[in-house]
Amino acid sequence: MSDHPPESQHEISRPRPRHKGLYILPSLFTAINIAAGYYAISQAILGTASDPWHFDQAAKAIGFAILFDGLDGRIARLTNTVSAFGRELDSLADVIAFGIAPAILAWLWGFRSLPVMDDSDLRGKVIQLGAIATFVFLMAGAARLARFNIQTNPQPSNPGRPGRKYFVGMPIPAGAGVVAALVHLVSGNPLQMWWLSIGWAVFVFAIAFLMVSTWRFYSFKELNLGQPRNFRWIIVFGGIIALGWFFSRYVLFLIALVYTLAGVLARLSFVFRRPSLPPAPPQDEASHA
Repeated sequence: MSDHPPESQHEISRPRPRHKGLYILPSLFTAINIAAGYYAISQAILGTASDPWHFDQAAKAIGFAILFDGLDGRIARLTNTVSAFGRELDSLADVIAFGIAPAILAWLWGFRSLPVMDDSDLRGKVIQLGAIATFVFLMAGAARLARFNIQTNPQPSNPGRPGRKYFVGMPIPAGAGVVAALVHLVSGNPLQMWWLSIGWAVFVFAIAFLMVSTWRFYSFKELNLGQPRNFRWIIVFGGIIALGWFFSRYVLFLIALVYTLAGVLARLSFVFRRPSLPPAPPQDEASHA
């Protein structure tokens, strides 16, 4: 005879519900992400050629937003508190922190801060070009998020090794990180020559294209630092964090550049290595009769 009645056995075997307060934890990190994006926008607006440190502060805020964006999803999965509300809030936060904030920073830093020129019409045209380029960047980032939200199993046009997880197109945090890393590299000092601004517009257009493309970018989702065999990655990440703390301008720019070029080179290698399709066999003329 059992020591406990059936009701007690059922209560013991039933899993205990998670505390409702745990659902607030990932949303708290998302709120910090939004706050970082808002701070980046406010600092970018205050930035000028005489006060470039505001631009640098905006770039740093976007970098912190990238960090918190990676934490909220992981915390939600670790605590098993993934929710539809959290996913929607995270997408809206990404639009603010990685769409609007870097677009405003890219425009004010690369175009609006141009000094007065003898040819005022040329300066106006360059500023207008910058407004178009940064708007395209914002729209590309929003479209990238919308595509990510509706696709269940997206496949890149240049598939990689089986078993590896890839992003289809450059993720919007990476696109924002490239913009922020370049601004931080020069300590926020804005562009002062119109031809550099045109080059910056081309660069912003290129990042926008990468975000809406179907090229593959490594997602790092297969890395599980909890496994004993991946302890080396902990050492690598620790070294990168240490270098980034003391040499943030160069290290962060190098990371952004390597990640961007990795996606581009992966696409180019696929194009050049892809075997050409054999010619179609001639069809029998009688079949057309």
